[in-house]
Parts: sequence; structure tokens; C-alpha cells
Amino acid sequence: MAAYLLRRLAQAVITVFAVITLAFVLGRLTGSPAATLLPETASEADIAALNAELGFDKPPLTQYLDYLTGILTGDFGDSYRQSGTSSMTLVLQRLPASLQLGVTGFAIGLGLAVAVVLLIHLSGRWSLRGVALGLGAARLAVPDFLFGLLLVLVFSVTLGWLPSLAGADPLAIVMPAVTIATAQFVVYSRLLDNSLVTESTQDYVRTAYARGERRSSVLLRDMLPNALLPVLTISGITLGTLLGGLVIVENVFAWPGLGQLMLDSVFSRDFPVVQSGLVVIATIFVVVNFGIDVLYGVIDPRARVR
Repeated sequence: MAAYLLRRLAQAVITVFAVITLAFVLGRLTGSPAATLLPETASEADIAALNAELGFDKPPLTQYLDYLTGILTGDFGDSYRQSGTSSMTLVLQRLPASLQLGVTGFAIGLGLAVAVVLLIHLSGRWSLRGVALGLGAARLAVPDFLFGLLLVLVFSVTLGWLPSLAGADPLAIVMPAVTIATAQFVVYSRLLDNSLVTESTQDYVRTAYARGERRSSVLLRDMLPNALLPVLTISGITLGTLLGGLVIVENVFAWPGLGQLMLDSVFSRDFPVVQSGLVVIATIFVVVNFGIDVLYGVIDPRARVR
């Protein structure tokens, strides 16, 4: 188990390092931000002076090494747009809102998928599977921004039941969370249903039925733990990447999260904020997947030898 954890930890460190490097390279490929930070009337000398102040006059390798040194010492740089404010401070201020929305949507989607699929397999009503998976496929065909706008049109504009924008009202999270949850439901319901169908053909299931055990007991005690393993893997990847994919939903509902901050920073070439955001997202992704790997290794000992 120790060797398994060390391998996963090494992979996690390499992943974070790769994201940090990629963030730096992509940021520099877009050019220096001085021209966008200064007014249109700024002279070439003013632009060159600001580039020198920001360190963009140094060789790329020197800039990269300075960037890595800053990260190792906890200095992620100040925001270009909010002078004197740490870029990481801005990111961490927005992170709780994104975590609240992302985790809520994820939990609802996963919980709903498990409940519906178990209901189908316990009741044996296979027509219900067609309805559930059909509705899921229809939802998947609708982009998140359009689905969110439809929810706003129906439940906010027409019925007036829910607030359309984020604010003090606790119900403001309902529509963006539902937008995320319904998309998550499609993925997990299909995967869990296929896993249970596959498990139902295994010898240990036929043996359990031959011993006279009840269907519900075999399904919940024997089949479900094995069927959840692929769902567990995908859920780790999905939850880790969900924060980076909340940009659309957060902008539709004006949710004050990390996605909205990242999008604004990209448009304004506020590189320190973008890079700090990517570091945080990558770290969360790695931590979540490392936890899933550990849990996977505990549940399924075969994973430890891979």
C-alpha cells in the first residue's frame, strides 16, 4: 500500500508542476499585458517601462524561474488590475462560492443517479430505465448555458419562484445547482446502470441467487460495491475538473465564484490571477483524485499493483 501511495503522490506532484508550467507558457504566448493596462494614449516608452516593472523585459527562462521561486516561497504575485492585492488572495476569496456551487451540484447529481438506478434494478421496471436515460440524454443535448437560461425563464421570470441572480437569498443556489446536477446525473446513471448489468452476469451473483438470497440483498450487498468502483473513478475526475468548468454556469447566474473571476482575468490579461487560479484548480483536482486513488486502493486491492 505504501508503494501504491508513493506512486500516486509522485503522479500528483508531476501533474501540478505540468499545470504550473503550462499556465506560464500560455500566459506568455498571449504577449505582455502592458498595452492593455495603460490607456490608449500611452507612448512606447511608457509601455516599455511598465513591461520592465512587471518583469516582461527579462528572458523567458528567467521569468519562468522567478515564477517558480515565487510559488515555492508563497508569492504568487499581485494582480495587475488591483494593484497591491495578492492574486492568490483574490482567488481564495472566490473559491468558497465555487466550492459551494460545485459540490452541491455534484452531490445532488450523483445521489439522484444512484437512487434512480437502484430503484430501476430493485423494482425490475425496465421501462423506467428507458424514461430516465432518455430524459438524461435529452438534457445532455442541451448546453448548460441554454438550460440555465430556460430555468431562469420558467422559474424566475414566468413563475417568480426563484431568484435569477446570486445574492443574499439562499434559494439563489437552486437553479445553478440543478443545472450542474442534471448534467452530472446523465454521466453517473449511465455508468452505474451499465456496471450493474455487467455485474449481474458474474458467477458470484448466480451463486448468491442459487443459495436462495433475495434480489435486494444481492444487489445492495454484493453487486453495488463492485459497480460503484468505475463510478468512483469518474466522480473523482469530474469533481476535480468541475471547478474549472463552472465558468458558463457562474456567468449565466452571476454567481461570484472562481470561474467568473478567471474569465474576467483572461480578458484583461491579469496573468497572476489566471495563474493562481489554475494552480488552485490543479491542486484541488490532484487532491481529490489522490483521495479517490487511496479509497480505490482500500476498496479494491487489485488497484495497488497497477
